[in-house]
Amino acid sequence: MSIAICEQAPDFQAAAVMPDGTIKEDFKLSDYQGSYIVLFFYPMDFTFVCPSEIIAHNNRVNSFREKGAQVIGVSIDSQFSHLAWRNTSTDKGGIGSVEFPLVADVKREIIDSYGVANSEGIAFRASFLIDRDRVIQHATINNLPLGRNVDEMLRLLDALKFTEEHGEVCPAGWKDGDVGMVATSEGVSSYLRDNETKL
Repeated sequence: MSIAICEQAPDFQAAAVMPDGTIKEDFKLSDYQGSYIVLFFYPMDFTFVCPSEIIAHNNRVNSFREKGAQVIGVSIDSQFSHLAWRNTSTDKGGIGSVEFPLVADVKREIIDSYGVANSEGIAFRASFLIDRDRVIQHATINNLPLGRNVDEMLRLLDALKFTEEHGEVCPAGWKDGDVGMVATSEGVSSYLRDNETKL
């Protein structure tokens, strides 16, 4: 199964390790409806690129919160593996006390519902930006050696919020504070006349 942009993000219920280090057995994506959601999948705990990505998300978790977004990580590991990884210091390959939930997809139902499982039954490095109505607005999938850029997700969240608030579209390389573009022939002509050299 695979999902597409503008489709409803599949709900799920699974155990998760919460930011306070407790285990919640009935964690649900739908509990966060009404907030923006950054849902990211990673292959496995105690691996190599994965801790760098989780720490990168955690280093920016306050920026996501300020923009009204909840970060959620998912892998096929158990909640006990997640907890052990959190309890391992970064200088020993752990991730420390990250401030967002880590979901345990031990049955591989979530990675299947999002269409991000590879041939070995683990997740590709997939990221989804989900709006407040639980509709998918952005998705990327990287192969295992390719770490993602978390700052790009922050930029896209800004762009989504700008579009929702102003009714304009965001051209290439748009970032918070830039002007948008009216989605008409006149709008694109005006934007390109003033900004072509910046693209």
